[in-house]
Amino acid sequence: MFTMTMPAPAREAIETLNQNGHAAYLVGGCVRDSLRGVVPHDYDITTSARPEEVAAAFRGRTLIETGLKHGTQTLHSGGMNLEITTYRTDGAYEDHRHPAAVTFARTLAEDLARRDFTINAMAYHPARGLVDLFGGQADLAAGVVRCVGAPAQRFDEDALRMLRALRFAAVLGFEIETDTAGALLAQKDLLTAVSAERIREELVRLLCGRDAACVLDTYLPVFSVFLPELLPMQGFEQRNPHHVYDVWHHTLAAVDAIPPQPHLRLAALLHDIGKPDCFQADTQGVGHFYQHDVRGAEMARQILRRLKFDHDTTTRVVTLVRWHDRQIEPTAKAVKRALQQFGQETFFDLLALKRADNLGQAPAFWDRQEIYARLEALASDILAGGACFSRKTLAVTGRDLMAVGMPAGRELGAALDLLLNAVIDEKVKNEKEALLRYLFSNESR
Repeated sequence: MFTMTMPAPAREAIETLNQNGHAAYLVGGCVRDSLRGVVPHDYDITTSARPEEVAAAFRGRTLIETGLKHGTQTLHSGGMNLEITTYRTDGAYEDHRHPAAVTFARTLAEDLARRDFTINAMAYHPARGLVDLFGGQADLAAGVVRCVGAPAQRFDEDALRMLRALRFAAVLGFEIETDTAGALLAQKDLLTAVSAERIREELVRLLCGRDAACVLDTYLPVFSVFLPELLPMQGFEQRNPHHVYDVWHHTLAAVDAIPPQPHLRLAALLHDIGKPDCFQADTQGVGHFYQHDVRGAEMARQILRRLKFDHDTTTRVVTLVRWHDRQIEPTAKAVKRALQQFGQETFFDLLALKRADNLGQAPAFWDRQEIYARLEALASDILAGGACFSRKTLAVTGRDLMAVGMPAGRELGAALDLLLNAVIDEKVKNEKEALLRYLFSNESR
């Protein structure tokens, strides 16, 4: 028999509701995750108590009306936020996202029947144990995402459930049950009713899943509803000895190979998005993609803005797409130049993308992994040794130059850049007196 470990605030909340004459259960994701042996991030409670009865049961406690029209209130207890929602059934969904109205239900069974997937439609009570009316435990054990009831109806009610299904498949490594998958593909255009913000949230979580590449490939028609730029990559042969895959499957290999951080997975997904627009075949029939990094950066910016990504993420991803083909020689000078241009964080992100990009190429060219390892080692040594590669680490400042008579303005900035380049090129030591002598000597001209 399954016994769920419950934090004290959740147990106490259920006991409080029970003592006031109401049924109450943990429900949804916290039950699913506990069955998987994963400590839940959040704990949700479903109860027979009407909203006013919940308020009465917790009178004097911190209870926030977070979604009162849907019967949801949030109890802050013991440093936790517990969502407490009255049993309900949903009315007609008029916009493929939200019910026009909800009706408070009398039974737990009615409440569980309205939920999206069987693995999310289980409840738990510390005395009564697991309540599983739709085979969620069996689907969890089998690694299956299956809709509760008719999949077409579930997706017609709330189109976001399609992306949630794909996210669960990617993150948990699950298969989507046949009828659920069929409805998902058939009704993909309903995703046009979902806001860019909600699509973005699900996409980011999906991309960081262990099976993201497989899900992207299997359900490309679904993703193309909000990322139509992906479709031209599928089947686009590269006709180049460096590549054994078409642009799409090369991209998927890169996604699979890069660490599961949102900006890195996004950069891998979009790094060759500009290739179909930039293809040229030479006289021998070999394919080339001149300026695809520039075109890709433009397209990536448009995509990320359309999906309402924040400025920082957009800048980081666009920078990686723009420079993923930049060649960096494995020398101290070249690495310092790259650190100067990109900064420490972006430099190492760029190496991660280069590694993943290379692993999506023909195995005969995987020896470049050794070069990336040397670049990483060089950069680490440069950083550990405190070597100068930016204005911040120069031994002279703008104030030092103004103190010896140089006016503020462009000339001063140019002088600092000249000195920085001289230090990187090892023409002068990064010492204040040596730099000043060099600046005003014939050597700097």
